[in-house]
Amino acid sequence: MKSVRLLIVDDHPLFRRGLYDVLSSEDGLEVVAEAAQGRAALEVMRCLQPDVALVDVNLPDINGHEIVRTARRERLPTRIILLTAYDDGVQQRQALAEGAAAYVSKEVPPGWLVDVVRHVAAGRYVVNRQVMSEAERIRWLEDHAAETSLSPREMEVLRLLTQGMSNRAIAQALDISEQTVKNHVTAILRKLNLDDRTQAAVYALQRGWVRLD
Repeated sequence: MKSVRLLIVDDHPLFRRGLYDVLSSEDGLEVVAEAAQGRAALEVMRCLQPDVALVDVNLPDINGHEIVRTARRERLPTRIILLTAYDDGVQQRQALAEGAAAYVSKEVPPGWLVDVVRHVAAGRYVVNRQVMSEAERIRWLEDHAAETSLSPREMEVLRLLTQGMSNRAIAQALDISEQTVKNHVTAILRKLNLDDRTQAAVYALQRGWVRLD
């Protein structure tokens, strides 16, 4: 049987080593590369095309969500499991809507992580220990439409907001009206159940959605 080729992406050497030890000891799983930064991970995906990548959401350069979006945009074949310290519903929906195959807490038991890798390699999706087909993933996202994830434009607004930019500056940067920016900010706060821009910035930074250069 052909081995599942894996890429491990995490900037903490000890955690990365732990993942390697757990996964490489399993029959049918082969760790073919490791990376400590997001851009390096994308280069590995482009060159080696591993079957599955386990990617930390928080990385020193670009975060896991950005990696998922880039891989999807470039139609890279590697299926991505996002690993996170913040396992909440909004992030789960965001990850699966963007194209991640699974969203898993870093506190996951080793045995279940191995199962997740095998499910993802077989073309399935995993969230909250729920294993889904592509059709079931679509239905799952539709069922949570009332709590929908942020749109790509809202993510852009959130990224600029986190950099301390005013509504006027964001409008100029994105070539949209200031009122449209206000509407996006209102939608972001409603979807994330937050009260103000500062809370939104802290929320995004803590969860690795955006980084301050």
